Amino acid sequence: MPKITKKLVDTLVPSGRDGVMWDDELSGFGLRITAAGVKSYVVQYRIAGRSRRITIARHGVMTPDEARKEARLLLAEVARGVDPAERRDQQRHDFTVVELCDLYVSEGMTTKKPSTIASDKGKITRHIKPLLGKRLVRSITRADIERLQADIAAGKTAADVKGGFKSRSIVTGGRGTAARTLGLLSGIFQFAVNRSMRPDNPVRGVKRFAEKKCERFLSPTEMARLGKALADLADEGVNLTAINVVRLLALTGCRRGEITGLRWEWVDWDRACIRFPDSKTGAKVVPLGAAALELLTELCGEAGSGPVFPGSSRTGSTTAVWKVWDKARQRAKLPDVRIHDLRHSFASVGASGGDSLVVIGALLGHRDTATTARYAHLANDPLKAAADRISGNIAAAMKGELGNVVPLQPGARRKRAGTA
Repeated sequence: MPKITKKLVDTLVPSGRDGVMWDDELSGFGLRITAAGVKSYVVQYRIAGRSRRITIARHGVMTPDEARKEARLLLAEVARGVDPAERRDQQRHDFTVVELCDLYVSEGMTTKKPSTIASDKGKITRHIKPLLGKRLVRSITRADIERLQADIAAGKTAADVKGGFKSRSIVTGGRGTAARTLGLLSGIFQFAVNRSMRPDNPVRGVKRFAEKKCERFLSPTEMARLGKALADLADEGVNLTAINVVRLLALTGCRRGEITGLRWEWVDWDRACIRFPDSKTGAKVVPLGAAALELLTELCGEAGSGPVFPGSSRTGSTTAVWKVWDKARQRAKLPDVRIHDLRHSFASVGASGGDSLVVIGALLGHRDTATTARYAHLANDPLKAAADRISGNIAAAMKGELGNVVPLQPGARRKRAGTA
């Protein structure tokens, strides 16, 4: 058995049947020649009592010396008890990111709301699959995740997709979209970890772009302009159903979908509240203020069941609401205000009026107190009040106006003395 060299391999011709020539320098390393003349480097070994053979590469892709070096590495793995053929078979059956995402959609979203599922599917289809879809789940690294975030932020996945009848999806990307996509991707890879598809979550530890908080609060003057714009539109015969949707959104702080999908069966007249059987945060009760209750009373008439705001088309009242909202905010000179900002404005009025964050969170149906904390800066701050009182006392003392200084309480003095 001669040593396999490039000169030797180039001179070999097929014998009409498959055969293997073994190397005399490295036991188990050989060159296979098929009846058609295809030449490939192979390595053969025994493990767990059985003989295995795997192909290293074709001649031309690797030289004999490169293939021999690779064969040494494979045989070293065998010496450590690793079966290279079994590992290669396992890698061939590894999930791709596309397959993982499809499995996550079918089995990992069972507790999510339909609106969240629709949003997540959009991120998967528009961003994750185009950038990572063909890659194996086991091969994804932290660097790949960082690159994906940067690509989405830079608009690499931006697209203008035309769907069915009058359907169009404009995908813009951006830093906020990139950060939210990473949040979803972290959940997908944790799902993979739980299913033993890989040992770790590569998204963990990746610093996400800060999301820009789009919070716009309407001032009393702006509220007045919006109210007048809605009244003028109603006088002009514009869709009154959509106008009343906007009015009720402003008066309750509810989400748009909650009001457009509101049904009379959910209105509890005796306790002046709406009992939503489901929402973004689950079942909840929304108290109705006098103004909101008055509006619903005017709309009720003889209706005792069915939708409060029925639509005339398959899309219900939603499409009309967007059209009316655009007209109203333009007429009120509020082009930057979104319809969801009515919810923020409802909370801001409560916070600036002295209502606690706990009360505001209950009115809005927040499950997490951190969500309501965004309105803390609008409330009367006790620290600010304390700072005003203390600095006032010090200023008075420095001016010699000791009579204006609020004395320390005796109990506080004794406690201080006792701890000295």
